[in-house]
Amino acid sequence: MSQIIEEGKRLLNALARHGDIIMQAYANGTVTERQFPANALEQLVRLGVLWRPDASQPLRLKAVVRNLLEGSLQDERNRVMSTNVVAALSGLTTLAEHYKESLLAQRFAESQSYLNELTEHVYQLSEALGNSIRVLFSRINDEFGYVSSVEAKIRENQLAQEQVSELLNQLECFQFDQLSQVAGNYSELRHLLVVTLQRRFAKAAQELSVVQARLLALLGRFREFQGRTRLLKGYLLHQEQHPDFAPRQYINMTQPPALFTQAPPLLAEAKADVFNTEHENVLALIAVSVGAHKVRVKPKTTAVAQKFTLEEASSVTLNDSEIKVAVEAYFERVIDSGQTLSALTYFDEKQLDFDKEVWLYQVIGEYDGLTSTDKAFFALEWEGQTDPVFTGNYYIEDILLGLR
Repeated sequence: MSQIIEEGKRLLNALARHGDIIMQAYANGTVTERQFPANALEQLVRLGVLWRPDASQPLRLKAVVRNLLEGSLQDERNRVMSTNVVAALSGLTTLAEHYKESLLAQRFAESQSYLNELTEHVYQLSEALGNSIRVLFSRINDEFGYVSSVEAKIRENQLAQEQVSELLNQLECFQFDQLSQVAGNYSELRHLLVVTLQRRFAKAAQELSVVQARLLALLGRFREFQGRTRLLKGYLLHQEQHPDFAPRQYINMTQPPALFTQAPPLLAEAKADVFNTEHENVLALIAVSVGAHKVRVKPKTTAVAQKFTLEEASSVTLNDSEIKVAVEAYFERVIDSGQTLSALTYFDEKQLDFDKEVWLYQVIGEYDGLTSTDKAFFALEWEGQTDPVFTGNYYIEDILLGLR
């Protein structure tokens, strides 16, 4: 045991004396041998700190020393997850069986040695798992700042996701019911294999789920950056291939692209909404106040030569059709009231002497005779029924006239 202690001191002293050589190998990957004494390099090779993969290759740092430095320095470039849960499970089970066998044989010193070794393995496994999670968090918090391009960040993100999935799969290999059976009634084993490990693994599973969610969110951001970068590069390439290209004036287009219509309009549409029921009464009052602006165009008649006598001239009268005057009064009644009015209701109210069918035809004819501008003020609907025998025939029974 004393020999191991002396060799350990010698190793630590060598690490302290030749720290510049070790850190150069850690930072650069290799050692520039011409910068350091040959005997110092040979000593580090004998102690297992440096090694030469090939006769033509420079000296490199041993993996165990590099892992020690990465764990102590909390280097964010550390991509190695050294948590081998499956192998650790087998080792813990073996040591637990050794401990129980020694205890039953009353070899207490040997059993205590196995218990100490088992305790060390349990805490090493917990430490390795926590260190792996810490490395993942440090890389996420820095957004993989040790690589420059977005593509490299995406690859690092995918590597981290694979490592998280691997750690979760390894945690599922731990069956605590089996460990409980291995521990049996031994309180020391139950405290190590069940209580300590289960508490640590439950916490690790929660932290890994958080890591996985943050990795997915970070990957989405990187994908967005990548898409924008590709779009910009494509535009620059298009500009190089077409130097005379100039974008169109989108302000002159009737339908500009959605990219240029992000802001909401400052003013509402400056037009009356005749379909808004809340404004119906206001618009009706405005229409009544304006009054009817119908321009009556008298039809041109062709003069026909005829005999003219004094007797015939005395019998000529210029009376307008009474039914036409009644229809105009009906239209004016609708304008003044602003309400929808039935033609037959008005007919019965005024007790007109015309035939009802002729009255309805005259209302339809008066509406059709209006100009398109005047028609826009009125809404004409009719009520009726279809013929029960002959299809395509519709009988109008009444007409409803109102303002739009």
